[in-house]
Amino acid sequence: VLRHEEFEEGCKASCNGPYDGKWSKTMVGYGPEDNHFVAELTYNYGIGEYRLGNDFLGITLVSSQAVSNAKKMGWPLKEVTTGIFEAEAPGGYKFYLEDKEQLKQDPVLKVTLGVSDLQKSVNYWSDLLGMKIYEKDEEKQRALLGYADNQCKLELKTVGGAVDHGTAFGRIAFSCAKDELPNIEALMKKENQKILTPLVSLDTPGKATVQVIILADPDGHEICFVGDEAFRDLSKLDPNGDKLLDDAMAADNSDKWFAAQKMKKAAA
Repeated sequence: VLRHEEFEEGCKASCNGPYDGKWSKTMVGYGPEDNHFVAELTYNYGIGEYRLGNDFLGITLVSSQAVSNAKKMGWPLKEVTTGIFEAEAPGGYKFYLEDKEQLKQDPVLKVTLGVSDLQKSVNYWSDLLGMKIYEKDEEKQRALLGYADNQCKLELKTVGGAVDHGTAFGRIAFSCAKDELPNIEALMKKENQKILTPLVSLDTPGKATVQVIILADPDGHEICFVGDEAFRDLSKLDPNGDKLLDDAMAADNSDKWFAAQKMKKAAA
């Protein structure tokens, strides 16, 4: 756990999807957000379950430790190819664990998103957003892209039809120099591309105010670019992150409250 934050109402950039009310976010990763891929786990207190779509196809990481942990805990694993195991997180999210010694740098290799038209998506991410194409396989209808050799990669994979985002509303985020944000916005306007949230400042109580712009690719995948200077301050490792998360989970009586009212949490 890198940091944990609680919020009383929905965020104006829909950080927690289209949901109002009390929510939290927990940043988890193998190291600091400056140089590691980090997952943002959002929890909406009033929502009991989400319907998954085919937009997010999984995260691949290199860690024999993760494989042995899963085996010790009796967590179901399925060997999909030699030395690569599929695990399913609560809620149905897929992780692919490569059974090799964990890399000294970030062990998260790639995040895979489903697309409906591979070439159209590759053009968007490479020509407009400036990602380098590392691999492209027409036969398997997949492509691997990234901003740097030593960073987690983005894999685009054809799903054989329309992309369904379900109701969980994830997004992928990148930090860049604050001065680049107006240029990104101007380019998207010029190219008639979808801007979900025009350049906006977001406040986090007691922390830095960050500037963000949120886009959508041809399949509606949400992409957030955040000003790096303020983000580095906002995303500092919080040594109390674990305790804050434990305290929040211990204080969460939402299941009990709904049961006492003889109600079920909403299914999003």
